[in-house]
Amino acid sequence: MIKCGIIYTSQPGKTERFRLTAHQQKGKEKLMAKMTSAYASKILKKLQEDKEFWCNKEREGCIYVAASDEEPVIPDYDYKKVASEITAIDEKIVKIKHAINVNNVNNRIEVGDVKMSIDEILVKMAQLNKRKFTLDSMRKREEKTRINSGAFNTRKTAPEYQYINYDLELVKSEYEKIDAEIAKMQIALDKYNQTFEFEVEA
Repeated sequence: MIKCGIIYTSQPGKTERFRLTAHQQKGKEKLMAKMTSAYASKILKKLQEDKEFWCNKEREGCIYVAASDEEPVIPDYDYKKVASEITAIDEKIVKIKHAINVNNVNNRIEVGDVKMSIDEILVKMAQLNKRKFTLDSMRKREEKTRINSGAFNTRKTAPEYQYINYDLELVKSEYEKIDAEIAKMQIALDKYNQTFEFEVEA
């Protein structure tokens, strides 16, 4: 069975539609919402904003100060209501993040001539970005740099130089190669995030 439903949106006053499918599990009907990773990220952002609203309400409302000779101004704070709202939001976040993690592990996409899971791509991109940062620093070095010793040294009259101990052109080439590989992965990932739908418990 497929239904049409309304789900959260990051834009105030605007709603977006998604498909609800009913699954039978142990005699119970479970509604599942289909969405893309990009849309799931929007929902998570909105949920985090909602949670911060209630957490801030709790921080500001759980205590108050009043002089002994005046009528206190008690903040509008209901512990049960606030706690219930935060718990409900956390449960929604858990369901969406779990669905994203399952999706990232189980689904594979083509990156060039290789098929990789989303999880593998994310790990690989993190590794490559770290390596790219190192190579970026190395490729910007001069082959020979004079060292500024600062204070005058009576023992050494000749200047000292720092030399690189690698092939500068090779490092530049490796940097470009890694940069292109990261871009290729990012393009494949962006396309997947915008188009592939997975199920989240509604």
